[in-house]
Amino acid sequence: MTYHAQFVHWVPVPVERVFLFFANPGNLPRIMPPQTGTELITVKLVAPPGVAAVQSTVTDHPPLAGVGTEIVTAFRMIPFLPFRARWIALITEFEWNHHFADIQKKGPFQRFHHRHEFVGEVRNGVNGTIVRDVIEYEIGFGFLGALAQKFFVGPQLQKAFEYRQTALVKLLS
Repeated sequence: MTYHAQFVHWVPVPVERVFLFFANPGNLPRIMPPQTGTELITVKLVAPPGVAAVQSTVTDHPPLAGVGTEIVTAFRMIPFLPFRARWIALITEFEWNHHFADIQKKGPFQRFHHRHEFVGEVRNGVNGTIVRDVIEYEIGFGFLGALAQKFFVGPQLQKAFEYRQTALVKLLS
């Protein structure tokens, strides 16, 4: 069965800055709940359009992940247990200051597609950004997967994105 999730929030930071933050794979562990213990293991970087490969990895510039970039992370699937899972994500779409998307190449889901969308919006005279995450995924395992979705996967996704919304404002302000 295919599940859909969407998370939307506004941050009081211009879209160009928010997009650059998300395009840097090194920021991923910073926006994940601490109890997941998310670690960046390796990144096979492919520069985005308009950025020279050497420029995207020079130490005085943050690395930027374009289409073809492969990101390997490790995390605790069940936060209170010490067992760690690996997740290999592949960037499949990239449009400057608008969106990028990744798929799970290998990991705990049967299928996982995550599209990150960014839209500039002024609120109360403040130049900010709407960050929208659109996720489509399959867990597999029939009835057991449906139970896992209802009691674990769905609530964990909700908690992770609630944490991220708070962390993002703190990190970018």
